[in-house]
Amino acid sequence: MKKFINAVDTVLAETLDGFAAAHADIVSLGGGHKFIRRKALKPGKVALISGGGSGHEPLHGGLVGFGMLDAACPGQVFTSPTPDQMAEAAAEVDTGAGCLFIVKNYEGDVMNFEMAAEMSDGVMQVVTNDDVAVEDSLYTTGRRGVAGTLVVEKIVGAAAEEGRALADLKALGDRVNGATRSMGVALTSCTVPAAGKPNFEIGDDEMEFGVGIHGEPGRRRAKLAPANAIAAEICEAIASDLGDRIRGNALLFVNGFGATPSMELYLMYNAARAQFEKRGVTVVRSLVGSYVTSLDMAGCSITLTMLDDEMAGHWDAPVHTAALRWGM
Repeated sequence: MKKFINAVDTVLAETLDGFAAAHADIVSLGGGHKFIRRKALKPGKVALISGGGSGHEPLHGGLVGFGMLDAACPGQVFTSPTPDQMAEAAAEVDTGAGCLFIVKNYEGDVMNFEMAAEMSDGVMQVVTNDDVAVEDSLYTTGRRGVAGTLVVEKIVGAAAEEGRALADLKALGDRVNGATRSMGVALTSCTVPAAGKPNFEIGDDEMEFGVGIHGEPGRRRAKLAPANAIAAEICEAIASDLGDRIRGNALLFVNGFGATPSMELYLMYNAARAQFEKRGVTVVRSLVGSYVTSLDMAGCSITLTMLDDEMAGHWDAPVHTAALRWGM
């Protein structure tokens, strides 16, 4: 295993220290490295809180700031944060309007966020489940929450900045999640520092369709194919799942898993856009880059969100975080 680490036990704490120092104008750390919080809170605004296992950076800590999250709770690599982390984060960033938890549909995350909600006052939750690859997987009952989580956080975050009420934000988050579909493909595995070896074995001439962001198995193992063919299979799965909703304006988000260069991500974006446009989709908003990663995995996911005018407006609204910045 070749990684820039000092010791396995200190990777997360040292990473968080570096992140907070690099973005000290935007964020600060909660006690005991339990959460990353927005440095300047807005009184009377519903607080948005998310989190999950580390290893998916910049999700979620990199999305803390103006126009998105007020706090993010990092667990150990690929391990859910604990309920006390979320409860302490909620107490720290709630300025009186309540908190909305945005939770990826993984059993550990859902269970611990639910426990934190029970420990806190004025909390509602949005659970994301945008992955069309499999209905149930190693860590979930029902579909996994993957890259579409970022889209929910951005759109709901913009609405929260406008002063929208907690119940309205939950309804908006559920609506965005319902309009969002994703699917990924892995070319290599990833290596968790504590394990010191790849999460799964895959041949040099193979790929895993529908892989999860922790390396969970997908829908099938296949021989490596040209990018256009890979995009066609993923886009077909997304389009089939959306059914009649596939026509109209959309956001197309091509996300890298950590070890895929921008050159290849833009190539996949081009291929995916062509596939969706053949099906009557008008891509009016785009995002390309590595935002919901899986450590050093090579591969990507494709996310499509069918947009109405309200969602598009909130997507366009100013944002200032470590990972996303525009309109400021």
